[in-house]
Order: sequence, then structure tokens, then C-alpha cells
Amino acid sequence: MAIEWDRKLKKLFDEIDDRLEDKYGGRYNLHPNRPPRGETSNREMDGLFNVGADFTSGYGSKLGRGYVVQVRMSTLEHVPSEVKMKINEDVERLVEEKLPVSFPGRNLQLERDGNLMKIIGDFSLGDADTE
Repeated sequence: MAIEWDRKLKKLFDEIDDRLEDKYGGRYNLHPNRPPRGETSNREMDGLFNVGADFTSGYGSKLGRGYVVQVRMSTLEHVPSEVKMKINEDVERLVEEKLPVSFPGRNLQLERDGNLMKIIGDFSLGDADTE
């Protein structure tokens, strides 16, 4: 069941990565060591963006445990803070839109934990993961 959870979460972020690539991918040159979009079998390894989430036990956080959403851009160019903010707003909107579709029957929310975006809620490995 944990494998299925991870697969669904990866699919959610791969879809978000695609949307970001469509919108922003041509605006900045890739880092010289980064393959172009679609050149690898894993969206995390190519293109301008690597979007995903890392689990945190939440020590020191008022929100507790959850998945911290990471948005990384692979470019040596300066990306203005306004553009970074817009990208993060897009990611926030897309995660909120896709969570209930990817994990139906779960009580998952995207919350701000300081400067971080964090998915919190029901991470149990019960029957809802087998849908």
C-alpha cells in the first residue's frame, strides 16, 4: 500500500511538472548538465523543473508530519523573485486541485508551514490507498 501511495504522489507531481514545463519551460535555459524535457524516463531528471515532496516527521512544526512540497528549477539564469512566487502560486493551486482527485476519500490539505508548502492529513495505509 505504501508503494501505491508513493506512485500516486509521483503521478500527481509529474502532472504538475508537465504543466510548469508547458508554461515556463521555454523562458530559461537549462543548466548545462540537465537533459531537455522528455529525454529521460523520469520527469525529475530532465527539463527545467523537478517538483516533488519529501516526508517530514514535523518536529518543531505546528502542523506536524506531512510532505513538504519542493519546486526546483535547473537553470543558471537569474529567476526573479516575482516569477518564483508565481510558480509557487501555480504549484499551490495545482496541488490543491489534484489532491482530492489523486487521493479520493482522504482528508488531505495543502497548508503553509512558514515559507514551506506542506501536505498534511490522513496518511494512513488503509483501504483508500487501494482505489
